[in-house]
Amino acid sequence: MTTGHCTCGEIAYRLHADPLIVHACHCTWCQRESGSAFALNGMIETRHIEVTEGAPVARELPTASGKGQRVMACPSCGVALWASYHGTGPKFSYVKMGTLDDTLAVAPDVHIFTSTKQPWLELSGAVPVFEAFYRRSEVWRPEAYERFQAERAREA
Repeated sequence: MTTGHCTCGEIAYRLHADPLIVHACHCTWCQRESGSAFALNGMIETRHIEVTEGAPVARELPTASGKGQRVMACPSCGVALWASYHGTGPKFSYVKMGTLDDTLAVAPDVHIFTSTKQPWLELSGAVPVFEAFYRRSEVWRPEAYERFQAERAREA
């Protein structure tokens, strides 16, 4: 089981499943929100996130799509722990991989929105790179795509 927490330790959580996919998002919005060259987010079914300590607060933030996102954050230190994008719906969340207790085990499955990546960042290797987004059915592992489809079909 994977665990994580905010910087001050007031909020702790546990993931009851592996992320469906881990995005390294290079869009300018993620650069701004993360304060870095890209954000590393693991998409997971929201029901697989268990808060084990504290109570995160929800903050509504804008997105480039205009649909917005709900970010769950620590009320004391302000660290964002995960977000649900209104375009994807509340059934899925994007966990901020830097908040995991063991970040050494995390690597991106895909680089997205690289059309706005920092020019000094070289991307090479076996990880797929996309200038924008991609078709889930063509990129995701079959078992992850099946989980995604099953969660979309679940009753609310």
